[in-house]
Amino acid sequence: MISRRNFIHIFLVLVLTCLGYFNSTPTAQALGGKLPEINQPAPDFSLPTNTGDGKISLSDLRGKWVVVYFYPKDFTSGCTIEARRFQQDLPKYLEKNAQIIGISADDVDSHAEFCDSEGLKFPLLADTQGEVSKAYGSWMSFISSRHSFIIDPEGILRETFVKVNPNIHSQEVFARLQELQQKV
Repeated sequence: MISRRNFIHIFLVLVLTCLGYFNSTPTAQALGGKLPEINQPAPDFSLPTNTGDGKISLSDLRGKWVVVYFYPKDFTSGCTIEARRFQQDLPKYLEKNAQIIGISADDVDSHAEFCDSEGLKFPLLADTQGEVSKAYGSWMSFISSRHSFIIDPEGILRETFVKVNPNIHSQEVFARLQELQQKV
């Protein structure tokens, strides 16, 4: 049983995370652990998806650019705004051979409801134990931090975002994706 004090603490951390208060680099690294290194292989993962069609693995997406974004919780204001922006920009990402994947500690049923509610056409993966979030330095005791990563078609991590504003984040990621693709 969670005490009232612990419940209030958990609630405040969740609210502040969704509003973006824990997004500066020092805080994100201290709370979420060590971020994977740029220009190194991205940590592989295999997680269940909201569609109920099994799991999606990073290794299965070789040949595509992959945008992996971690977020705290389905149906919260900041997370909903961020998901809506990625959905709005999805056609541009698809034109650039890029797959968007959202990851949080919510289960597949919550993800399915969230996708249905918001009309999301990209997969949300359930990292209920936080193992993938930990591998990406994006875990804060019971929720994922708001971090994003761009991974190239060979599975190499090319960009990390830890100071994320949900309102403009998709635009920032897309602009950086275009820059990275021009270098190839």
